[in-house]
Amino acid sequence: MKNKFIAALCVAVLSCSLLAGCGSSKATSSSVTAATTDAPASAATSEVPAAATSEAPTAAASEAAAEATSVEVSEPVDVNIAALKGPTAMGMVEFMNNADSGELTDNSYNFTIYESPDEVSPLLVQGKADIAAVPGNLASVLYNKTNGGVKVIAINTLGVLYIVDNGKTVSSIADLKGRTIYASGKGSTPEYVLNYILEQNGLDPAKDVTIEWKSEHAEALSSLLADPDAVALLPQPFATVAKAKADTINIDLDLTKEWDTIQADSETPSALVMGVAVARTDFINEHPDVVESFLQHYSDSVNYVNDEATLDDAASLVGKYGIVDEAVAKKALPQCNITFITGDEMKEKLQGFLQVLYDQDKTAVGGTLPGDDFYY
Repeated sequence: MKNKFIAALCVAVLSCSLLAGCGSSKATSSSVTAATTDAPASAATSEVPAAATSEAPTAAASEAAAEATSVEVSEPVDVNIAALKGPTAMGMVEFMNNADSGELTDNSYNFTIYESPDEVSPLLVQGKADIAAVPGNLASVLYNKTNGGVKVIAINTLGVLYIVDNGKTVSSIADLKGRTIYASGKGSTPEYVLNYILEQNGLDPAKDVTIEWKSEHAEALSSLLADPDAVALLPQPFATVAKAKADTINIDLDLTKEWDTIQADSETPSALVMGVAVARTDFINEHPDVVESFLQHYSDSVNYVNDEATLDDAASLVGKYGIVDEAVAKKALPQCNITFITGDEMKEKLQGFLQVLYDQDKTAVGGTLPGDDFYY
């Protein structure tokens, strides 16, 4: 498995197929991979003597014997997976490690961790990535840009945004009035979420607060540390990193809870969907079993990082893959809202989220809301 780490800051993945290609017993013995070692050799060899002892086997009998002795095996598929440095990659670390150690042999899973979604988008469009973890709204943008060439296959991260202060505590959204908010992510999910929550709590983002947009989360944190009267909008694990940098830093408001409060009375409540896994439609059509296997591996990995019993080991893997330091990961993982949601529940939660963004700015979802074929 290949891992590559590129420039600045804070995507998900496919797998396996154990299907069919016919060959003679000789071809089978030379091409079976470790993933197929469970195929019962006794069943194959038990048929050979019967065919061999027949004095005058007919052509049909010979063909039947050949079919009985063959083991149907498909070649492993190369699956190129792009993840983002942050919760999406953190949820994949057991999957990465199992592929890296050779434990997974069904397919060849090639993971690359990127700093920015801008690095991932062209890889999907150009077919250089088969599966990727991207922000929820970017999945919709890519679907529209490629005329349905991308489908969402799972929600992997719910809200990870927090309001953080530098000594002057914030206990409610109303307390933000008149404050400066340092943030990163203008024109993307953080901006739309922040504006929506402010507006739903009676604050005008253009008048009641001063939002200073920075190019990256680290810059927003540096500005906060230099301004004790300000607050910052930071995602996990960077909110935990911030708290580790200064005793004066407090994590005040979880925007996921604020979102859920707003949505509580809705007939079809949406979720704050920060990250999803997408796959190229062509890849799904060509390798449906690989996609299903990927989803199973990914689900197992998410369960692993969310299990308190394996938290230490998961944090160690997060550190191993250079996502954040192990000590930070141990504190941040329980706050990262790493999840695995598929099917109808995925569609319901993501549709509502995209609708909120669409109502603010149509370009946030690529101009139009995606059709039903967007949802795997």
